[in-house]
Amino acid sequence: MSTDTDTPGPSDTADVVPDVAVAPPLAQRAKTMAYAAVPYVIAVLAAFVVVGVLITLLGHDPAKAFRAVLTNSFRNETGMVQTLHKWAPLTLLSLAFAIPLGAGRFNIGGEGQMILGSVGAAAVGITMSDLPMVILLPLVLIVGTLAGVVWAAISAWLMESFHINEILSTVLLNFVSFEVLDYIASVVWSDPGAGGAVTLPIGEGAVLPGIGRPPMHTGVLLVVLVSVVAAVMAKRSVAGFELRAVGLNERASRLHGIRTGRVAVMSMVVAGGLAGLAGAIEVSGVHQRTLEGIQSNFLLLGIIIGLIARGSLAAVPFVAFGIAVLEVGAGSMQRVSGAPVEIVLILEGLILLFLLMSDVATERLRRARAGRSARRASIAAGPTSTTGAAA
Repeated sequence: MSTDTDTPGPSDTADVVPDVAVAPPLAQRAKTMAYAAVPYVIAVLAAFVVVGVLITLLGHDPAKAFRAVLTNSFRNETGMVQTLHKWAPLTLLSLAFAIPLGAGRFNIGGEGQMILGSVGAAAVGITMSDLPMVILLPLVLIVGTLAGVVWAAISAWLMESFHINEILSTVLLNFVSFEVLDYIASVVWSDPGAGGAVTLPIGEGAVLPGIGRPPMHTGVLLVVLVSVVAAVMAKRSVAGFELRAVGLNERASRLHGIRTGRVAVMSMVVAGGLAGLAGAIEVSGVHQRTLEGIQSNFLLLGIIIGLIARGSLAAVPFVAFGIAVLEVGAGSMQRVSGAPVEIVLILEGLILLFLLMSDVATERLRRARAGRSARRASIAAGPTSTTGAAA
């Protein structure tokens, strides 16, 4: 009696290939990256063309203006240091926007969180100025970070407990932070010789040490470290996976056991800490005090950077560096060509606008191609299905 078995023979096992995921070849990855970069290149070129036309209409030389903007940061060591000092808070404020964005939340309170961070850092730097640097400097940075955490936690608590929209609460808390800063800088620790809303200087032990000549404060290196940690955590940690899952589909994430409310709250709290750290670094590394207007336009630029980076924490530092180059070069552009500095902000906004338009155009083209493919498939299957039905 012959018996059939399912046991594979030697020749069968030799043909079995394990189902292992194979990384795409380098050429394919390079092609994919090049294709992804096309919308950015088109958006930047279109923005420069439009701004060039505007500068011409204003009676200035666009070539001279663009040359000044793009080369000022690299002309000498001073320009590069100024760019890196601008890059540090821009990167932190952009991360403070991009992290909650990954969970589908909008942190528009980076301005207020940065201000509270600067207030906390200045308070420690002024009241404990006699402490040695090894104690005072870390304490200044930690307290500034925690002040931003507390300020963001208010909006997170309102969002989670009372379902109050985080956009509304963070924007309103920005206005409260303006008054807090004004009171601290004008009344509590006011510098009578400053002639404005400026606090007394912090102690020497609270100042970030500089590197090189002209000195670059070491807060830049701290921001590099924070950026790397944030990008790695977003890609290779459970928290990063949950953040992306909640942002993609909150309902499905909840059904699969992810505590979506906790993820949203933690994203806001982490964002507040990063913005608070930006305020502490500005106090400790740049101004050595806090003052009215310390937040500059970092919130607006942080939102633009986060959107241009499409919420990618790995891309944020690179986009922030490009924006820092434009911001530092704006003053040089006005001196050299006479074009107003506001032109740079228009340029940054147009880059974002054209990038968003390219997303819409790409999606419409994708749908059109899918529709044509579906029609061709139905036409090709039409005679076959008709013949089968007739038979």
